[in-house]
This record gives sequence, structure tokens and C-alpha cells, in this order.
Amino acid sequence: MTQIHTRTAGDGEPRGAAGPLPLEGVRVLELGNYIAAPTAGRMLADFGADVLKIERPRTGDELRGWRLHAGDTSLLYRTINRNKRSAVLDLRSEDGRAAVLALVREADIVLENFRPGTLERWGLGPDVLEAANPDLVLVRVSAFGQTGPLSSRPGFAAVAEAHSGFRALVGDPDRPPVRVGVSIGDSIAGMQAAFGAVMMLFERERARARTGSTGADDASRAPLAQRTVDVALHEAMFSVMESLVPDHSLTGELRTRTGGRTEGIAPSNAYTCADGDSVVIAGNGDGIFARYMAVIGRPDLGARPDLQDNAGRWAARDELDAAIGAWTGAHPLEHVLAELEDAGVPAGPIHTAADLVADPQLRARNMIQEFDVADGDGPDATVHRSIAFPGITPVLGGTGLPVRSLGPALGADTEQALLEAGLDRDLIDRILTAGAPPARTTDPQEDRR
Repeated sequence: MTQIHTRTAGDGEPRGAAGPLPLEGVRVLELGNYIAAPTAGRMLADFGADVLKIERPRTGDELRGWRLHAGDTSLLYRTINRNKRSAVLDLRSEDGRAAVLALVREADIVLENFRPGTLERWGLGPDVLEAANPDLVLVRVSAFGQTGPLSSRPGFAAVAEAHSGFRALVGDPDRPPVRVGVSIGDSIAGMQAAFGAVMMLFERERARARTGSTGADDASRAPLAQRTVDVALHEAMFSVMESLVPDHSLTGELRTRTGGRTEGIAPSNAYTCADGDSVVIAGNGDGIFARYMAVIGRPDLGARPDLQDNAGRWAARDELDAAIGAWTGAHPLEHVLAELEDAGVPAGPIHTAADLVADPQLRARNMIQEFDVADGDGPDATVHRSIAFPGITPVLGGTGLPVRSLGPALGADTEQALLEAGLDRDLIDRILTAGAPPARTTDPQEDRR
């Protein structure tokens, strides 16, 4: 799909339209595929970094074909790779490696999420990258990290979520574990990778400020090993498991799946209303509970001595959920929400994509932005009007930033990027005209995380 133009949905002029973005001037070379490293690149690009995405010839990032509903590039790719540029290079070829190293010399950050050892086999390991650019920050995302007994294993987020303990807690206790509906492991790892990259840049600039260095000498420079961000998908998920391990270490407890509940917290669950819609109500605070029970017509529960703290309410969770479910089941969703809002009890509907597109809160903060896109570049391409895309978080300066462009066409910026890197015309022409190897039906193992 080709972007035609964009209209943002927020009020007022967003930051970035009249002034610099926080990461403007930062140059990022993205060597990643799929979701994790590209999510890090997307976050950096959202806030002004110039992110050049390197893709393999002809096929590009496989994400271009995932959930493809029209044209030759999925909206998933367009979303994850917004605000970036695309260049096509064969990293296995001599010309491709020469071009990448030229781009590395101009970069602040290199992002990659190949299986550990892949860059080294291609002659693009950390020692080579550091020789090309001693000030570089290297961000590496893999299934299990760059070290340890599992580091060489390939893996995607689904495997990492299972390995981290996360998957064991998702679903109902009487059924096998399930996965959530998005690539949460990739997304969290990507966020950590972006955070790590910005930390390393901050440290680099702070070191320069301490020494008065401009970066042209060695006085403020740590070795690349100390400027490498090593993100493991399973560790990223493990990091959000709260007190799962300490609780087990102390008591031997093994937490199990609790469906819509959160372990040890009550009453907090999803309930069905009379019109068939569902509502999530989080009335588990000590100061909220009595008001909550008054709303549902059960002040007797609100006054019971054994329910005045969370431990007692968790012990009585089935009784409480039955009482709450009886009340919600007798009223339509809008009535339930209105009554709870009046009483100051946190609650909300379970939104679908259709609800999100129309949500006034999201639109007020520029979190829904609309683009016209076409199924290709030819004159006969079908144009799809006002396609809604998610906005940029977090909000800066009161209004969500505008998405500047959707994920780029494959190789759209190859020539310009190589010219900017100072490559000679003959090499650029060879790269542009070399063609591509036959399309593969599966990735080689060395490419997989």
C-alpha cells in the first residue's frame, strides 16, 4: 500500500510541526526484521530520529506480507515501520557489506535482531562495526540474549513468552495456557531496546560533557562492549512478571491462571451485562469497596468485617464475583458504567477496533490518525480513504505527535541513503542494478532470532 496523504485528528498544532523533535539529528541504522527491533526503531523514529531500515532484496522484511489484506504491503508493516526510510542491501554480498559499513560510519545507533552470531558470520560483527565507527551504540535483540547456554537458539516472542513464565498465567485455570492477541513479547522487548539505546546515547553525551570531548578522541569513549544493549525477548517478558519469583522463593507458591482476575486482588474482573456487552470493574481498593457494594445493592458486603481488606476479599472472591455479576447481568452496559462513574468506582467497557476508531478520548489526544492509502503505485491502484492508524505515545507538550509517514515502500530510499553516505556512483549503481537472489520460501536458520 502506498501512502497518499494524512490528516491528524487532534486539536491544535502538534509539537514537531513548529520545532525540533527530541531525537532530531540522531541517525539509526536498523538491520532488524519482524517486530522487536523494528518496534525500537519505530519509537526512535516517532520522536525525530532518522531511521534507515535495511531490507533484503526483493522480499524485504517478511512483515510486509503478514496479515496482508490488499496490495503488496501489509498495514502491520506500515504501522511498525512508520516514520522510517527503506534501503535494500544484500548483507551477504561484498557490495552490501561495504555499503552497510559506510552507513555505520554516519550512524549513532545500529539496531539488529538476527540470531546471535549472524552478523559475525557476515563479517559485520561488533569489532568490525566499532572499527568503522568508534562512537557507535549497538542494540542487539534476540530470543535468549547474546550469552548463556541458550543464546544460540532461534526463537520468536511466543517461545519467549512461554519461557519467561508469562504464558503460564494467561487464560482460565481449567484450560491450557493461551496467548494474548498481540505480539506482546516483541513489543516489550522493542520498548526496552529503545530505552537502552537512548540511555547509551545519554551516557555518551554526558561523558563528552565531563571531558569537553567532541567525540573525535578517546578520552570519553567506553569500548563498544560497554555501549552494547543486549535485549533478550524472554528476559523482557520476565521483567514484567512482578513478584512471581520472589513469592515462590519465599513461600514455594506456584501461581496459576486466574482468567479475568488478577492473582491476589479482589474484586477486579470482567462481567457480562444485560445487553450482552462486558465491563471491567476494578473495585479492589479499600476506600472504594464500600461504595462499590452500595452501587450493586449489597451494602451488607461493604460492611462485613472480613471484607475490609484485600486479603479477606480475595478469600471471598467467588462470592463477590457472583454478587457483582448478578447486578451487571440485570442492567445494560451504559447504565452500569453511569452508576459506577457516579460512585467513583473505576470501570470501563471492553473496546473492539470499531470502538477505538470512534473513541473521543483517543481522538482528543491525537491517538487516531487517518491516512489515505493505495493498493500499489500504478494509475489503476485502488485508493482506500481515511484509514485509521494508532498515534504516537507518550504525549509531549500536550498533544500527540503527528505520524509523519507510514512504513515506506521497499527500497524507496536506497539511492539517497547511499549518496548521503558518500559511496561512489559505480558502487551505488551496482547495488541498484544487481537484482536479487530467488525469493526464499523459508528463512535460513541464521536469520532467525
